[in-house]
Amino acid sequence: MVMLKQSYRYDQTTARLEVEGLPDFSAGHADQAIGILSAWRLKIVGASELEGKREHLEALMAVVIPYVRLRLSGVVRALGELNDPVRLVPDGPQHRLDLTSGQPNIPPLSIQLDDAQLADLVRCLDALRADGRVRLSWPAIEHQPLPRRDLVEKIPLMQRLTAPLLGGATVVVLGVLGLLLPLPEAQAPKPEEAAEVKTETPISDPAQPDQER
Repeated sequence: MVMLKQSYRYDQTTARLEVEGLPDFSAGHADQAIGILSAWRLKIVGASELEGKREHLEALMAVVIPYVRLRLSGVVRALGELNDPVRLVPDGPQHRLDLTSGQPNIPPLSIQLDDAQLADLVRCLDALRADGRVRLSWPAIEHQPLPRRDLVEKIPLMQRLTAPLLGGATVVVLGVLGLLLPLPEAQAPKPEEAAEVKTETPISDPAQPDQER
């Protein structure tokens, strides 16, 4: 059986991602599918072309996608450790992508990305993960809820202090007004007016005899 190599490319304005591989016929894949990844290449405008094995591409996904989510949430934080294959670090208005090779005698590579390049890189990775022709089981990207500390720190200090300061000032103003306003004078109860008693002439019973007669 002839094994046909497949190649798919995902283009954005400043980034291009290309993957190559073979269908996995043992898993029932069609001829146009990629079930076995053999190579991938990433080209970012102004940077050297990157390539590597599947685990390197997965490491890139596991760092870049959560990093962008944090930035969209207003949290500025580096992802990845110093010796990890991929690390993404905030660098002023830009982002520094650090790549460490597992092979000896190969120095680490750093790539500066602006917001547009980072956004295009994420679009390429998302397009690859959503492509039904690439039948690979990518590791799940778990988006953990942001810690309360991060949610508080991204709120400006003045905005955080406005509510408690306004509440305290309101309590003070109400207390001062309560001290300045005079108390109402107590008034003696008015005597109740005697109810008028109306006397009515009884109606004689016509059935009784008239005594005056």
